[in-house]
Amino acid sequence: MNAPMKFFAPLGLAVLALVFYASAFIVNQWEVAIKLRLGEIVDSDYKPGLHFMIPIINNVKKFDGRLQTLESRPQRFLTVEKKDVIVDSFAKWRITNPGQFFRSTGGDSGRTSRLLAERINTGLRDEFGRRTIQEVVSEDRYQLMDELTKAVDRQAAELGIEVVDVRVKKIDLPPEVSESVYERMRAERERVARDLRAKGSEAAERIRADADRQRTVILADAYKLAEEARGEGDAKAAEIYAQAFNQDREFYAFYRSLNAYRAAFGQGGDMLVLQPDSDFFRFFNQADRGVLVEEAKQPLGSQPPAAPGSVQVEVLPTETRKVPEPSSPAPAPPALPVAVAPPVPVMESVPAMAPLPPPASPASASPVSSTPAQP
Repeated sequence: MNAPMKFFAPLGLAVLALVFYASAFIVNQWEVAIKLRLGEIVDSDYKPGLHFMIPIINNVKKFDGRLQTLESRPQRFLTVEKKDVIVDSFAKWRITNPGQFFRSTGGDSGRTSRLLAERINTGLRDEFGRRTIQEVVSEDRYQLMDELTKAVDRQAAELGIEVVDVRVKKIDLPPEVSESVYERMRAERERVARDLRAKGSEAAERIRADADRQRTVILADAYKLAEEARGEGDAKAAEIYAQAFNQDREFYAFYRSLNAYRAAFGQGGDMLVLQPDSDFFRFFNQADRGVLVEEAKQPLGSQPPAAPGSVQVEVLPTETRKVPEPSSPAPAPPALPVAVAPPVPVMESVPAMAPLPPPASPASASPVSSTPAQP
């Protein structure tokens, strides 16, 4: 009897262990579970921990109870302006009712994603159909996503899941529309740039005009001060000159004549035709006249040629006569040859001309009256 007991005792223990293992199940912290009895849901509210069931009769289904992400493919929607936009979105969801989730989707994750994506696309289509492009790309997009999350969450309750958040990642225009939109944006930017350039040019012209005005005023003031200073200086110089020249008027007349000679004869190559008694040579007439008499006796063509650049004065043939000596014992100055010519107006700065050819002989010159011509 002991022998059969020794045989069946380990066998019984093994059977009990197998039955315990088959009837017990563990629900992890991140899982939700339902218990089925012959395919019928008998319990779906299991806390994390160790639970039991009847083997063969009962069956346990576990699902991931953590937050899951649904990445949708970009879809095309129409706005209220009847313009197409391509929207890329995603959703965050989790299982809240395992029993309803199993009854609605059979626990298939692919089917769950497909059903949830349909509801999200329907909500996006409704929300975009009530708004313009400007509204969906502005701050109204946050309001759109909040309303869409609430609407999809109400629709997803029949699937036994909770939609925590629906977010729009990107909103694009179709390729055929993007180019025209970019052209409009480019034209708008160019218009703004032209406006800014025009304002800048206006400001530049205003600044430039003000600078020119200030420059003109400064130059006018400076010219006024310069002219006043120059006038005061000229007045002072004239006063000094007047005081200096009044001390010796004869010397002043002589000094001015020298300056006139320098100005008249300094150019060279000129010819002056003047009357012999012209006041221009009055200081020459007061010089030693003996030399002039000797030179006047020579023929006209016998004088040496003038140096280049010098002023040549032509002396007309004259008749020489002796002046009677005065009764006073003082010796009389030698007689001067007087060149008598018809009255000729004084010409200054006459262009240089070739010298006159000498006459055939001194005797051929026709004598004229020795009386000086009156101007």
